[in-house]
This record gives sequence, C-alpha cells and structure tokens, in this order.
Amino acid sequence: MKVAWKKKNNKRPLTSVSHLPFEEEEEEDTTDEGRYKPTEESATAASHVDDAVQLAQSFEAQGIKLAEVGKYHEALGKWEAAITLMPERATLHEQKAQVLLEIGETWKSLTAATRATQLEPSWAEAWVTLGRAQLNFGEPDSAIESFDTALAIKADCVEAKEDRQTALRLVKKRKQLHSAGLHVSENRYVVTDKAEP
Repeated sequence: MKVAWKKKNNKRPLTSVSHLPFEEEEEEDTTDEGRYKPTEESATAASHVDDAVQLAQSFEAQGIKLAEVGKYHEALGKWEAAITLMPERATLHEQKAQVLLEIGETWKSLTAATRATQLEPSWAEAWVTLGRAQLNFGEPDSAIESFDTALAIKADCVEAKEDRQTALRLVKKRKQLHSAGLHVSENRYVVTDKAEP
C-alpha cells in the first residue's frame, strides 16, 4: 500500500531562531478581550492534526473490516498506517497484537500487546491480549499475572477467567513433568539399539 501526499508550497517561518537582522517585528494577534486569537498558521496546523486523526480512524475501520473477513495481513497494513499517524492510540496496538497472534507472529504480538498496556494500563482487554500473547510465547506464569491484572480491572471478564484457567493447567502440567524427573535440558524419549540394556 502506498500513501501519496500532495505537496504544498507552504513556507514555514523560522520561529525557533529569534532576533535575526531581517526579522520583522510582529505584534500579537488578540481579540478585544485581550485573549489569544489563533493565527492562520496555527489554524492550518490544527487542520492537519484533524486530517491525520480522521485518516488514522479511517485506516483503523478498514483494518477492522479486513480482519473480520480473515484478511489479516491487509488489516495489519491498515493498522500499521494508523499507528504511524497516531502512535499513542492503545486500541491500534491491541488490535495489531490480536492479528499478529492469528498469523503466528508471537513475539511481535507480545510487543504490540505490551505497548497497548503501557498506553492504557486500565484497559482489561489489552491485558487479556497480552496474557494470550504470553501464553503463545510459552510464558504461562507471566500470562497468569496479566490475566490477574485484567480481572483486577474488570472482575467479570469471562475471557480473562477462562484463559487464566488454561494458563494454570499449563503450569500444573509443567510441574508434573518436572516432578516426574523430566527436565528442560533432557529429552523425553531416548532412542537406543535393542541390543543395549
């Protein structure tokens, strides 16, 4: 996907450098009440911000529609474009994490879900997504902590409860394997010749 931007020949003033010999003295624009009156330049900047927000929201909506029909890579592209425009929007990172889980990109999903929880620490669904990414990454203990955080935020979150039970079962199985004498560094099955005792 290629996004084309129209070039404008708007020259920006050198506002960061002051007292230049060729600089004109500018008076502050104020209304009758003495309040600040936005300049044409600040109105244009606000317009650009609004345009970026609208474009990001459009990309997000397109991504949702694509993900709903199983076009995960296309959805990911839309959300990446939206994140470029609005990097501090937690929902974009959480949606990205879900799609990355669907396509098997566990590490990337883990980082996107982590970013969502950093941006919005009080959002239970982001913690559930992080827990799922941690489960898929093979970290059930961390996943339990994430599900616990989600449940602390939203006690009636069914997904967090169910996924927490799954993580607990995995931890229990791991403990059973360790107590049976199987360690991470040992193989489960040893292939030997029949002649050897």
